[in-house]
Amino acid sequence: MARFLHTKDEQLELALEDVFLLPGFWQGGSRREVDLSPSDFQLGSQPIVSANMNAVSGARLCEVLARCGGLGVLPQDIPPDKLQRIIGKIRAAHTVYDTALTIGPDEPIRDVEAIVFKRSCNLVIVVEGDGQPIGVIAPDDMKDKDAFTPARLVMSKVPVTLEEGCAPEAAFETLRRHNIKAAPVVDVNGNLVGTLSRQDLLVQQLTRPSVNGDGNLTVAVAVGINGDPVARAREALGFGASVIVLDTAHGAQAKMVDAIRSVRDAVGPEVILVAGNICTAEATERLLNAGADGVKVNVGPGAMCTTRMVTGVGRPTFSAVRACAEAARGLGRFVWADGGVKEPRDLALYMAAGATRVMTGTLFAPTFESAADIQVDPHGALFVSNFGMASARAVRERNGGVSALEAAVRGLYQEGISSSQVYLRPGRESVGQIVAEFVTGLQSTATYVGARSLDELWTKAVVGVQTHAGFYEGTPHGKVRR
Repeated sequence: MARFLHTKDEQLELALEDVFLLPGFWQGGSRREVDLSPSDFQLGSQPIVSANMNAVSGARLCEVLARCGGLGVLPQDIPPDKLQRIIGKIRAAHTVYDTALTIGPDEPIRDVEAIVFKRSCNLVIVVEGDGQPIGVIAPDDMKDKDAFTPARLVMSKVPVTLEEGCAPEAAFETLRRHNIKAAPVVDVNGNLVGTLSRQDLLVQQLTRPSVNGDGNLTVAVAVGINGDPVARAREALGFGASVIVLDTAHGAQAKMVDAIRSVRDAVGPEVILVAGNICTAEATERLLNAGADGVKVNVGPGAMCTTRMVTGVGRPTFSAVRACAEAARGLGRFVWADGGVKEPRDLALYMAAGATRVMTGTLFAPTFESAADIQVDPHGALFVSNFGMASARAVRERNGGVSALEAAVRGLYQEGISSSQVYLRPGRESVGQIVAEFVTGLQSTATYVGARSLDELWTKAVVGVQTHAGFYEGTPHGKVRR
């Protein structure tokens, strides 16, 4: 496991900003030699997981993240019929080409005005006949147009299409030559297969899609420990989920242990079962001995979470993950770090602490693919409304079947922000951009440490403790100087 530069520092309780990694000796060549495949189970080519938050992980984000080599976790509150449709969409999606938004030439543009921002390429494809693309519509094309205007009067003719199966180099050169960021992909009959963008092509050079044994994109489903977790887990697996995540804010409780045992007995030993959240080695061992394959670690560091302010309970992130990872790996199991990710360094430090994957929510919330609706403020800037899964809003939505008085009482117990405006950031507007930034950052971290894989990063990392001034001097503070 990672060792401390000064052994006395091992006794400190440390957050991510308290620590840094010391450079080691790299014996490889390109940073792209580093293998970022998680070692916990054979799904995905990089360790990023989306948090099971209602305003983050929907069909769209989970599909794109799986195509980028990660894993999406659908929230626990989705009704069964809707969950079945969502999982079906994800499993049916193409593993290389993005699912296109389409509209018929005579359909009104109001049908796509509200959802055009759910594609990072911001394109709607106009199709006719059996699905032949005849035009494209971008947001600017719809400005000052009546909502009932037919698509054919707004669209631009398709300047170029890409053939299904074309080589990445040829596709990228075609997009570059025509100075467009994305284009429709068609099969041999000229029918629409999907879309492909320059960003998609770049990410595909860094990752491999996360697919199951049937070659379908994968998705995980969160299951709450109240109600009937066994029925919910069976349901999700029957719909095609690849991983079950038993989820509650306080995982170190008897009800979680009982849920793990009952779900494990019901689904058998082959199903990947992750449980959480916890932050101690003792809780880690208890949940793993109950039958979980892995645990989610951290209490309170999420951007939408108020647990530590409300209760005073939690643990600094780096120390929590390190302690739990040591306990889990001693049993041949794994931990996921959950929450607190803002920059690529955070992902790298969690890996050095011993996590096999890292879960993030608010990082993905302000993207075109998140489950939240894109909104425009008075100045024209794009934002989404995010909320915590222990907030009054989430509790209210989760307890719709109880009496008004009981719902009101339950609403008093809240440990999250109910509404937060999170703005889309240039360079981080899409899942693909975030994955590219974090994957390349993590590969660079590995080369600095001298590691060729994530397990080597954990064993070779040397961790130092820094002051606030030490952290600040590592930030880009020279952009504007007078």
